[in-house]
Amino acid sequence: MRNNKPKYNQIIEAAVKVIAQNGYHGSQVSKIAKAAGVADGTIYLYFKNKEDVLVSVFEEKMGQFIDKIAQSTNQKQNAEEKLQTLIEMHFRQLSEDYYLAIVTQLELRQSNYELRLKINKVLKPYLVVIDNIVKEGVEQRLFRSDLNIPLARQMIFGTLDEVVTNWVMKEQKYDLLSQVPEVHVLLTGALSPGD
Repeated sequence: MRNNKPKYNQIIEAAVKVIAQNGYHGSQVSKIAKAAGVADGTIYLYFKNKEDVLVSVFEEKMGQFIDKIAQSTNQKQNAEEKLQTLIEMHFRQLSEDYYLAIVTQLELRQSNYELRLKINKVLKPYLVVIDNIVKEGVEQRLFRSDLNIPLARQMIFGTLDEVVTNWVMKEQKYDLLSQVPEVHVLLTGALSPGD
């Protein structure tokens, strides 16, 4: 498989940086190749075209991102703890890789419809993790029993996504992880059954 090859990984890492610095449309294959330290033609041994590079970046990075979040949340006992871990892991992973945060929050949004469909496919397992936390919260009676699961998922994902986008737009002027407790309180407040 291509992703077991060192040059493939070099290209993926270089692509994240080049796309973050130049934008997707300003990131020629030759720039990615130069940053990866490979010949232009080498890119085409692993990828069909620049779009395939972007989708592969997202598949690789989001695949790792989702795996880490799923592993961490599975170690927690209840849905509220799992939700807090999800928020923290989401913010931590993107705050630790600013270039990836720029790509996921800004560059992927400017892509064409077909590309967005491919990206949505990659995101599905993450949305399933969120759904499962919400369902578990309902079963544990920590969250309201009348929750619309897809709507609750959109609220959770949308909130995390917007907080990270704002952090990127403000050029990391504050600590993203410091937002975790407040975001957790807001989300659990919206999900909890109340008195």
